[in-house]
Amino acid sequence: MTMIFNDPEGAEATREEGLVRVAVGFSQGLALYGLTIWDKHVGQNLAVAALYEALFMICLFLPVAALGGINRIKIPTLRIWLPAAAAVLALLGVYDALTEARLAHEHLPQPLLVIMTGVGLFIAHELVAAADAERRWFAAYDRYFDGAWKDGVRLALSVLFVGALWALLALGAALFNLIGIKLVGQVIGKPWFAFPATATFFAISVHLTDVRAGLVRGIRTVALTLLSWLSPVMALIGVGFLAALPFTGLAPLWATKSAAGILLGAAAALIILTNATYQDGEGRDHPPLALRWTARVTGLLILPLVLIAAYGVALRIGQHGLTPDRVVGVACVLVGLCYGGGYAAAAIWPKGWMVPVERTNLIAAHLVLAVLLAIFSPIADPSRLSVSDQINRLDTGKVSPKDFDYRFLKFDSGRTGTKALAALAARKGDARALDIAERARMAQKDDNRFGPKALPQAERAGVMPVMGGGTLPEAFIRQSWKSDEDPFSDCGRDTGDCRAAIRDLDGDGQAEIAVFAYGGPRGLYGLSNGAWVKLGDLAGQTCGLDEGLKAGQVVLAPPERAMQDLLIGKVRLRLAPKGACP
Repeated sequence: MTMIFNDPEGAEATREEGLVRVAVGFSQGLALYGLTIWDKHVGQNLAVAALYEALFMICLFLPVAALGGINRIKIPTLRIWLPAAAAVLALLGVYDALTEARLAHEHLPQPLLVIMTGVGLFIAHELVAAADAERRWFAAYDRYFDGAWKDGVRLALSVLFVGALWALLALGAALFNLIGIKLVGQVIGKPWFAFPATATFFAISVHLTDVRAGLVRGIRTVALTLLSWLSPVMALIGVGFLAALPFTGLAPLWATKSAAGILLGAAAALIILTNATYQDGEGRDHPPLALRWTARVTGLLILPLVLIAAYGVALRIGQHGLTPDRVVGVACVLVGLCYGGGYAAAAIWPKGWMVPVERTNLIAAHLVLAVLLAIFSPIADPSRLSVSDQINRLDTGKVSPKDFDYRFLKFDSGRTGTKALAALAARKGDARALDIAERARMAQKDDNRFGPKALPQAERAGVMPVMGGGTLPEAFIRQSWKSDEDPFSDCGRDTGDCRAAIRDLDGDGQAEIAVFAYGGPRGLYGLSNGAWVKLGDLAGQTCGLDEGLKAGQVVLAPPERAMQDLLIGKVRLRLAPKGACP
């Protein structure tokens, strides 16, 4: 086994290494398929769910690191690197399972964790591989550059290869389906085939790109050259944007409610393009003079964009407090400031062209790893920090009990949020504490983050004024409704959101209540066996409806229909008038 991996980094891959890679890929596919079977039996047991996520993270990422380590990292280093990576992956999976509130049979890690773990593992792998190749803690910059960009191209080609494989399999299934043979399509859709096939062919692709390392380097060179010639375009855009800001002000940015993300995305694009231009340093004919000056401009543009994004994130946090997205935004800003400061220094560096880019990239790589480990661990868990900050804003009076987002605690902040919501629901004491407790208990009953929001009984009458005379019955206001029949569910704090009209529509001496929600349903409610029930919805055009309600023009009128109703079984269908509003 040692003979298989004793080739120096960059040597041509051997057949034995190819067989090992295929075995690793096939084993990974079987393991992932086994986890899909196990997922159906995990249930709500927290310890089992934590073990499941730990194994999932290991099976998803560790084989990829092993595939990349063959023919690149020496055996003694692999024996340390792979177990260490497995331990970190397992801990990330366990912590995610313990903090994220999920339903039964939903035990996969959160998507952000999967994406960021892939990024972090790639960075760590490149740092280890380069250090191992030179047998020292910190390798020469060109070693990092060559390995990272080569492996990035290999990964991209392998993903494209697997995508092409599945496109061909789908085409083959469609061809067989044309002649009535559906077995092929059924087989390739089965998890027992899909997972091993995908992982095995991914491993084959990794090996093929290793065998043709010269071809991969050629593709990398072409990609970097094309990207570097895009940097003047981005530099022009960035300069134009910053030049226009003094005239437009920052208000249009904040009006988009996504300015920070766009600014950080632009900064990331500038970082990539600057690296594509710099590559592994200044050569005899690389890069051309025009690109050298463009790289200085792009290096100077990053910092102001990140600073504006930082101001936007700070502004939103000051106004509305922390949320998990804003915590991640702070982390991105921190990394962006590292890049921005280093690249700005590189742009004005007098000795050698953009030399500080190399040290900045190494520092930023380690910073990214530290930030990722922090936000996916108890150190800077976004959910924990957000819940703590939001509860503090509620307790200090920065946000009122009426305006506090209780649903955030239930739906958007994992188990930390649900525990905090339970604590709010159990509060006792003065009127404010009881109000918070009542609203928290109502939020606990919600089953839809964006569904109807129940109102406290004390606020119900105030959000539904009666048009044309009358008063809402106390029993109607205080009744406990089903969430899909609650007449107050579409009413907000604006008294124009809902209106009611009280009239006896069926002539039995007992008035019904018609509820009109702005832009929503028009329900009719009546008494049945001493309780209010929803009788149905009122059909008809909306032309002039709002104006008539405001004027109190609510009267009874005999039915006026040109056609009779159509009764199909027990279903009554009524013609809805067609035509535009006058």
